Amino acid sequence: MSTPPPLAGALADGTVVLDGGLSNQLASAGHDLSDELWSARLLAEDPAAVTEAHLAYYEAGADVAITASYQATYEGFARRGTGREEASALLALSVGCAREAARRARASRPLWVAASVGPYGAMLADGSEYRGRYGLSVTDLERFHRPRMEVLAAAAPDVLALETIPDTDEAEALLRALRRLGTPAWLSYSVAGDRTRAGQPLEDAFALAAAADEVIAVGVNCCTPRDADRAVALAARVTGKPVVVYPNSGETWDAEARAWTGRSTFTAGRVTGWRASGARLIGGCCRVGPATISSIAEVLREQP
Repeated sequence: MSTPPPLAGALADGTVVLDGGLSNQLASAGHDLSDELWSARLLAEDPAAVTEAHLAYYEAGADVAITASYQATYEGFARRGTGREEASALLALSVGCAREAARRARASRPLWVAASVGPYGAMLADGSEYRGRYGLSVTDLERFHRPRMEVLAAAAPDVLALETIPDTDEAEALLRALRRLGTPAWLSYSVAGDRTRAGQPLEDAFALAAAADEVIAVGVNCCTPRDADRAVALAARVTGKPVVVYPNSGETWDAEARAWTGRSTFTAGRVTGWRASGARLIGGCCRVGPATISSIAEVLREQP
C-alpha cells in the first residue's frame, strides 16, 4: 500500500468520504459494547474485529477510517486495571488496526486514517459528553487530552479527529494541545440547533479554529441530519476552511432504556446540499452503516 497524499490537499481538490459508526458495525458483528470502554475494549480483547469493521467501511466506499480511540483514555483503561504503558500501546494499536484495514482493502484510491480524540465526557461514560460544562478549566482539559494526543500523533495517523466536542472550553483546550504535535486535525462539534451542546453560539465555536493552521477542517458530528444542514454553511462562512460533517442517523438515543427510538432521517441525497454549502469531508456517525456510506460515495462520485 502506497502512502496516501496529504488529506488537506485532497480536500482542496474535491470531496472525501468518511466512514460511518464504528460501534454499530461492531455490534452488528455480534460484539457486546455495553461497558464503559465501548469499542475501545476490543482493542485489548479482539483487535482483529476492529480491523474488520474498518475494512467494511473502506470497501463500502469510505476514504477515511476513524479509529476506535474515541473512548480510549488512560483514566478509562486504569479503571479496568490497564497500566499506562499498555494503554499507550492500545492507543497506538487503534491507528494500526485502521492502517491494516487500508492495506487489506481492495481499493485503488488513496485511503486515510483519522485518529479519534473524543471529549472528556466520553471517559466519564455518563452522557456528559452531550452536555459539556464539566466544571474543569481549559488548563485542566488540556492536561487531560495532551498525553493521549501525543501518543496518537506518534502512531502517525493522517489526521487527528477532534470529534463530538460539546463546548468551546474543551475546543480551546484541544487546540492548545494540538500545537507543535506536527499532525493536522479536524475539529467537529456535537450540536443542537444553532448552538453547541453546552449552549454556546456555533458562530463563536467555529471561530476558535479559524486561525489554527493545524486544523484542516471544521464542522459537526453526532447530531441530527437537520442540525447538520444548518451548520455546514455557517462553519464554511466563519472559518473559510473545508467543512467536515458526519451526523447520526436521525434516530434518538433513550439513555434510560438504552435503545434507539424514532426513524432514520439520514439519506444519501442530503450530502449534495452539504457539499454545495462547503462540506468536503462527508460521512456518518451513530447508526450509519456501510450501506449508507456506499450510497454517499456513489452520490458524491457521480456528481463531482
